Amino acid sequence: MKDIELSEKSTGLTCSASLREESRMTEIELNKEETQESLFAEMRRLSPKVTGGIMRAREATYADGNVAGKYKLLTALAISVAIRCEPCIKAYVKMAKEAGASQEELIEFLNVAMTMQGCPGEEWAIKAYAAWKEILPETACLPDGGSCCGH
Repeated sequence: MKDIELSEKSTGLTCSASLREESRMTEIELNKEETQESLFAEMRRLSPKVTGGIMRAREATYADGNVAGKYKLLTALAISVAIRCEPCIKAYVKMAKEAGASQEELIEFLNVAMTMQGCPGEEWAIKAYAAWKEILPETACLPDGGSCCGH
């Protein structure tokens, strides 16, 4: 019985240490995102015609039409994997999720990217999947130190 208690305690400690490290990394990533967003806002102010045109083109391109917007976003994600654009990957993962893409749909589009790119495509598809998992709340450790997925 004592071994089980120690195991649970060590799992909680590991999870807590993991959360601290993840929190620190998230803070760094948030600072990067905030910097990028402020640079983007500054660029929009300095070049409103071009950046505004790009934004309008994106809105029109990814809107639902004969093809659902989520599939257009997943296509853009697959292309981002193929061209190895990590900021694009993170942005398209987020937009696809917000547009209602499922994990199963994501995986099918990542399979296309991996098939088109071989081993490098697989590595970048894994980055896209990691970005997907980052935005899923159910992958985080639970307050009691456990985990929803049994890890």
